[in-house]
Amino acid sequence: MSSRRQEALDYHSQGRPGKIQVSPTKPFKNQRDLSLAYTPGVAEPCLEIAKRPEDAYKYTARGNLVAVVSNGTAVLGLGNIGALAGKPVMEGKGILFKAFADIDVFDLEVGSEDPADVIRFCQLLEPTVGGINLEDIRSPDCFYIEEQLRETLSIPVFHDDQHGTAIISGAALLNALEVVKKDITKIKVVFAGAGAAAIATAEHYVRLGVAREHIVMCDQQGVIHADRDDLDRYKQRFAQRLQIRTLAEALQDADVFVGLSVAGIVTGDMLAGMARRPIVFALANPTPEIMPDEVRKARPDAVVATGRSDFPNQVNNVLGFPFIFRGALDARAKKINEEMEMAATRALAALAKEEVPDSVMRAYGLERLRFGPEYLIPKPFDPRVLLWVAPAVAWAAVGSGVAGVVIDAEEYRAQLDARLGRVREVMRGLSTRAREDAKRIAFPEGEDPRVIRAARILADEGTAHPILLGDPDVIRGQADDAAVTL
Repeated sequence: MSSRRQEALDYHSQGRPGKIQVSPTKPFKNQRDLSLAYTPGVAEPCLEIAKRPEDAYKYTARGNLVAVVSNGTAVLGLGNIGALAGKPVMEGKGILFKAFADIDVFDLEVGSEDPADVIRFCQLLEPTVGGINLEDIRSPDCFYIEEQLRETLSIPVFHDDQHGTAIISGAALLNALEVVKKDITKIKVVFAGAGAAAIATAEHYVRLGVAREHIVMCDQQGVIHADRDDLDRYKQRFAQRLQIRTLAEALQDADVFVGLSVAGIVTGDMLAGMARRPIVFALANPTPEIMPDEVRKARPDAVVATGRSDFPNQVNNVLGFPFIFRGALDARAKKINEEMEMAATRALAALAKEEVPDSVMRAYGLERLRFGPEYLIPKPFDPRVLLWVAPAVAWAAVGSGVAGVVIDAEEYRAQLDARLGRVREVMRGLSTRAREDAKRIAFPEGEDPRVIRAARILADEGTAHPILLGDPDVIRGQADDAAVTL
């Protein structure tokens, strides 16, 4: 068993199993607290909510609670592994919501592949939560489920697998076009992949200004064209009357390639015929359609983005969904609409052009980070993303008429700043200072597995350069037993 695999299993199993828990937010230490939290005191907010349903946001956690709902039919790159096997992913989504936007989550796995069951489940769930994040549901079921829920519910519903990639890659596209000096209305875009993410991304690009007739989409059977009789209604929107049939043919003279498919399906030779200064978004994870070094070898003039953190321009959905829901919840939006999605895209694109704080560069071990081919979108751990995207989404909700409250710009930014928290601020400052001038630290008990694990964490985080003292063979043996790489 590889050390990384065992490390991941240990992470999920050690201590309390799983990754999330429910914690009380009010004192609960004595009889008085019990009488207020439950009977008889709890009757008072119940009666208030019965009279004024909107008071649920005042007296309960609903306004800061999102349900992550999945039936496990399209989990990450694992496919249809089922609702139960997908639960670790949904718990992970809960961590991201909480860590990046201070949003609480119930992860809810639905034991049915029938879209009607998922729809009905979510409809019955509406009194519990302030929003629903649909996750890892196969195409085309996901389109139908989201459409039905957006029509029938009065809370935000968002399928991240569709819109997350669309919103974030849309910001990267706007900035990449600025870098290569091309007009969005004139570019030719080729998609590899025609699933939920690809179709939603293509639709988002159309709203950004790409001409629908300039988009060529390919699935496993090749180019999606008007003569095919195997297309669902979502793919039919991108069926063109073309003579070309392969991805390689489609890439000739294309300005943009967007890969949302599988690893290794694109070669350098296929990129050779693209237009000058091509934009290549190879977003398959964990291995892109073509690796960045291969792109640059074939096309040194290309601007490249991937879904990976070890290359520049990571298109990561965590730049979107936590902050989109933060803005939607705070505006008490009845839905997440196209205006709010577009606001998130433009906010991310604008933030990338701002001067990057030293703290962000140090967090990523970089000496320089400036808008350009290697920096098209903000980094996921840039704390400014919360302060830019959430307000943009909230104001778009107000402007488009779906908000339940009016947001004051300055007050709202102050509230968001407060959510970052004093403890997080202090810890972030200490870690940043440590990384600025990471010291060598010698550990005399270098043969102790606990010390070895601690040293690994310090090295991974870049806060120190640990030195383990002891018999090298013993240290290696203990490290192997602890599944820690040296």
